[in-house]
Amino acid sequence: MSDDTQIDESAASGSRLSTRVWAWTLLVGGLIGFYASFELTIERIRTLEDPSYVPSCDLSAWATCGPAMGSWQGSLLGFPNPLVGIAAFAVVVTTAVVVLTGATVPRWYRLALLVGATVGLGFVVFAIWTSLYVLGALCPWCMVVWAVTIPIFWLHLVYCVQERDLSVGEGLRRALVQNRWVGLALLYVAVLLWVMITMGDVIVASF
Repeated sequence: MSDDTQIDESAASGSRLSTRVWAWTLLVGGLIGFYASFELTIERIRTLEDPSYVPSCDLSAWATCGPAMGSWQGSLLGFPNPLVGIAAFAVVVTTAVVVLTGATVPRWYRLALLVGATVGLGFVVFAIWTSLYVLGALCPWCMVVWAVTIPIFWLHLVYCVQERDLSVGEGLRRALVQNRWVGLALLYVAVLLWVMITMGDVIVASF
């Protein structure tokens, strides 16, 4: 049996990641990420206008966005990171809308989006590391961005592998596509364990 036949059988059994599920993931994740980035931008502007302003996302000693916004890590490119998020998530949302209307985006565009999503995930990993080991605080709106960036990256990666945008072996392709939800769950578990191992005692003590 050829690899193409095996892939076709996988599609028939419903194990493929459908284009609509992929696009809806981009749309929902992009909208949530855009909103969180917008809120962070507004909070940053308010703190610049009034240094005594207490951001609405300052919920406790460990759940606060103030330290992140005031650190140099919060402006990696010389301006607030949320502005990058607004632009990036706008692209993600636009892509999703185009796909959901029935259009097909070319391979080069999907790969470019994958590069962007990978960079975005890198930003998230850096932000988590900074929050845990430098700031000792978790920014609520930032965590929303982290939560949506993970599935955007992962399911877009899976979709690119499935559509052969990336050259990988058929065994790896099938494993990634068929176990995509397990992989996504493992990513979330890894982040949760990272946070709890590093700041679990502080979080638990606050309740």
